Amino acid sequence: MNKIVFFDIDGTLLDHEKKLPSSTKKAIQTLKENGVFVAIATGRAPFMFTSLKKELDIDSYVSFNGQYVVFENEAIYKNPLNKTELKRFLQETTAKDHPLIFMNELTMKSTTQFHPYIETSLGSLLFPHPEEDKNFYVDKEIYQSLLFCKEGEEQFYFDHFPEFDFIRWHPYSVDVLPKGGSKAEGIKQMIDRLGFDLKDVYAFGDGLNDLEMLKAVGTGVAMGNGVPEAKALANIVTTDVSKDGIWNGLKELKLI
Repeated sequence: MNKIVFFDIDGTLLDHEKKLPSSTKKAIQTLKENGVFVAIATGRAPFMFTSLKKELDIDSYVSFNGQYVVFENEAIYKNPLNKTELKRFLQETTAKDHPLIFMNELTMKSTTQFHPYIETSLGSLLFPHPEEDKNFYVDKEIYQSLLFCKEGEEQFYFDHFPEFDFIRWHPYSVDVLPKGGSKAEGIKQMIDRLGFDLKDVYAFGDGLNDLEMLKAVGTGVAMGNGVPEAKALANIVTTDVSKDGIWNGLKELKLI
């Protein structure tokens, strides 16, 4: 194998209804038959795409926006959030009545029993409101937190938590990552392990958390449904995810 392609999940592999288009599944199968290495690069936690990995027979991935990298079912890179800063973060978010979710590779817990912002934003990913456990972070490595607040309300945290990076993914929710953490860094960890040349590394994405990835790889592909920022950074723009975007993009790259 002398080429590798990384695929985002939401809006890239999965369509707007969170379903895997038949053309996408066929494209991934053909890609592997052509000797191309296939991996996932997502903001999701590993437990959130178990069925997708199984359906596509993919066991290498960059998860938590680059903080937890697995190559052929073996974790090769871990970059958890700083616990001291996380404790201070929890104190501030509690004071402002902004709930959090703490996530590791196995599960997630909420700082509140119920909040409509959590239900709405996680519901868009077809996941239920998690159980409450404010102290989940204390004795576990947390690779990503989710902050729940209205757009604009996160600015306070930008200003007061320089050890964290923040990426909004929903009108009510923001990803919280270690400073400098990104899909691009996670991809670097994997390709260093595999020995790929950057020119042979491709990535498909659509969201704000894909920008560094699309810029860092040899060839970045933005989905037709992608945000304007992703399209501006990409080398090519394919069609909408629901209009055979993966298949068309791989065809244009002559990988299938």
